[in-house]
Amino acid sequence: MAEWREAVSAALAGETLAAPQALALVHAPVADLCAAACELRERRERRLVTYSPKAFIPLTKLCRDVCHYCTFARPPRHGERAYMSEEEVLAVAREAAAAGCHEALFTLGDKPELRYRAARAELAALGCATTLEYLAHCARLVIDETGLLPHVNAGVMSARELRALRAVSVSQGLMLETAAARLSERGGPHFGSPDKLPARRLTTIAAAGRTRVPFTSGILVGIGESRAERLESLLAIRAAGERFGHVQEVIVQNFRAKPGTRMAGCAEPSLDEVLWSAAAARLVLGAGANVQVPPNLSFAEFGRLLEAGINDWGGISPVTIDHVNPEAPWPAVEALDYATRAHGLELAPRLPLYPEYVVEPERWVDPALVPALLRRSDASGLAREDGWAAGAPDPRPAQAMRTALSVRDLAALPGPGARSLLPDSIVSGSVARVGDGTAPKSSRRRRSPVTVALAKVARGAPLDERDVVALLEARGGEHAAVCRAADELRRETCGEVVTYVVTRNVNYTNVCYFRCGFCAFSKGKLAANLRGKPYLVPTTEIVRRAAEAWERGAVEVCLQGGIHPAFTGRYYLDVCRAIKRALPELHIHAFSALEIWQGAATLGLPLEPYLGALREAGLASLPGTAAEILDDEVRRVICPDKVTTEQWLGVHDAAHRAGLRSTATVMFGHVERPQHLARHLLRIRDQQRRSGGFTELVPLPFVHMEAPIYLRGRARPGPTLREAIVVHAVARLALHPWITNVQASWVKLGITGAQAALCAGCNDLGGTLMNESISRAAGAQHGQEMPPERMEDAIRELGRRPRQRTTLYGRPASERVGASFGAPPLSEPRSAPAHEARLVAPPRLVRPGFVEAR
Repeated sequence: MAEWREAVSAALAGETLAAPQALALVHAPVADLCAAACELRERRERRLVTYSPKAFIPLTKLCRDVCHYCTFARPPRHGERAYMSEEEVLAVAREAAAAGCHEALFTLGDKPELRYRAARAELAALGCATTLEYLAHCARLVIDETGLLPHVNAGVMSARELRALRAVSVSQGLMLETAAARLSERGGPHFGSPDKLPARRLTTIAAAGRTRVPFTSGILVGIGESRAERLESLLAIRAAGERFGHVQEVIVQNFRAKPGTRMAGCAEPSLDEVLWSAAAARLVLGAGANVQVPPNLSFAEFGRLLEAGINDWGGISPVTIDHVNPEAPWPAVEALDYATRAHGLELAPRLPLYPEYVVEPERWVDPALVPALLRRSDASGLAREDGWAAGAPDPRPAQAMRTALSVRDLAALPGPGARSLLPDSIVSGSVARVGDGTAPKSSRRRRSPVTVALAKVARGAPLDERDVVALLEARGGEHAAVCRAADELRRETCGEVVTYVVTRNVNYTNVCYFRCGFCAFSKGKLAANLRGKPYLVPTTEIVRRAAEAWERGAVEVCLQGGIHPAFTGRYYLDVCRAIKRALPELHIHAFSALEIWQGAATLGLPLEPYLGALREAGLASLPGTAAEILDDEVRRVICPDKVTTEQWLGVHDAAHRAGLRSTATVMFGHVERPQHLARHLLRIRDQQRRSGGFTELVPLPFVHMEAPIYLRGRARPGPTLREAIVVHAVARLALHPWITNVQASWVKLGITGAQAALCAGCNDLGGTLMNESISRAAGAQHGQEMPPERMEDAIRELGRRPRQRTTLYGRPASERVGASFGAPPLSEPRSAPAHEARLVAPPRLVRPGFVEAR
């Protein structure tokens, strides 16, 4: 009996159990095994239990096998189709897509055309030779018409057949069920089912690995196998996964006796036996494995399955039944969430492809499917939770607040509109409020990474990369806790005042010789989108716009644009001098790190002397744009010829030494992962500790609609709303106390999204802008100007106090504030066609970044 204890200890020590050790678990009591399995699950990076919102599409129920427990497979019936039609398949898929599903699960019998003439005849009428050919056709239709991601369970297949389906599905599956060949002998549940021979199924699993197909397998509990045979089956699956790395999840499924089958009278496994099997799977497969038990097969007791250390509930459909187990309805997602939180875990939707495979699409996914995968993925590789997009109008304004904040937060919000933001079920009192003592109790024994990070914030300890990643990936109650912590820190640091600046943006040209993949504003020769014509704003017009802004109460003009190939550093000097001559009191906030670098390089000057010259010409501070993500792994993808991470930081370091302050930005929601975002924030923090010149951090959610990198299928469609809000919150926590101002961009977030960010750590609403071209070119629809009246209304709706500020967070003169209210409409801005300037580019253009380095 001591052997099982030694095996459990070895598993908890992180060892991979050898076969004799694994088999010793046969004698382990269920309680001990479950305790060890839960401890292993707690060592995973994320404290999540996932599920896949899906549609179940039973393409055909004909099968050449005759498993004696199955009611899914049946012989042909007179007057009934052997296969779902294209229209039927698409009808299910469209309904699922409308309901927020991500997965189209195709399940079907094994090669029925080898047994049934009716199958062969119908396939011929469909123009297909085999069931697998028709499956590939329907999977392609679903991707093209609905964007759902197919997962196919198509039975035993050759490498060639797996490869063909890989082109139309992001993952595939085949339950091993059992490695016990005796169960295929006469009298066994698999007798007469040639595709259930373990050797054949293991051959298919191995072939899937060789063809780089992310794969699902698993065991069936209670069909006559022994515990030792279950463990041998798990070892066989593990061996295939270790060899190829493709086994993304292992299902432990319990047998259910079904009327009308030969095994209708057989005893079903007890819940304890299912728990023992799932816990054994966790110990054999290790902490990093994804272990699933279908919740619907345990009915009302499904919540106890979490006691066995599982981390996935499998597919849950709001639109279709479980056609394999039609007697067992799926629990509602709300019930899954309640049960998951009762065990101190958080529920999260996933894709048919698990996150560790989503983040390596070049290895695991056919290139033609990657755009569809990215459209449904968030930064962590999990499923997008909402239809929100940066820059797009929110059709349900209150949803922004509901998603960003917990129910308790909403109930505490002041103002007459706060109650309208609560879900109807809360207003009516039909469910328990979060945090009122009736929510599920946590059984967690270890502090989660989020809890650890928040404890460091509370005692003033700096966060490291792992802490920041954990906070960025917070979900559910932990997400709400992060937002609350950030807002409390904001309250302690900045009080209840929300600031904003009256400013005018001038984007002086859209001609640019750099090739940023996210930019829809640039109109260089290689631009992917030429919706607008190339223009150049004359210097006289720049000055006129600045003067008009001054008349309307502005304290700042913000200048940014493309890098025209004929521009040198003299251009930027001349523009500053012209504005300063005309408007000596107006603050010039201008030129990204790329413009500064290019200006200095074209004049052959080091950064500091050039920045000193700009300061003398009137430049007062730098915007933090061109930062994007300060991680060169990301920059090589989205902006390879732009300034590198080191160059961006170097420009701002030089600016701070030259006596110029600057802002910092982060543009997220495209190709970066939480690790990249964490490194960005920490690099900004470290730079600030050295030079102290940053005034604020401005998170900028990626506006995807017209961005070339998105249109080419190489980027996600911006962050989800949860991600957008949590980035603002984490910025507050990670940068404190070195940067104390965090801004919400109403241009990107919309006003309701910005309000949500103000409740999650932000203390600034940015600028009134008056004009804005760059976000609009990418597809943003939140307008070009937010006048002070609307700014202050939005702030007061949250019970906060609005206050105008200067660029450097001082108080503007009272006459400036007075001039900003009731300002007259802007005159129509004037721009000249770029060619009219007759600028001539030099024979060789200077380029920073990785392109120059080559």
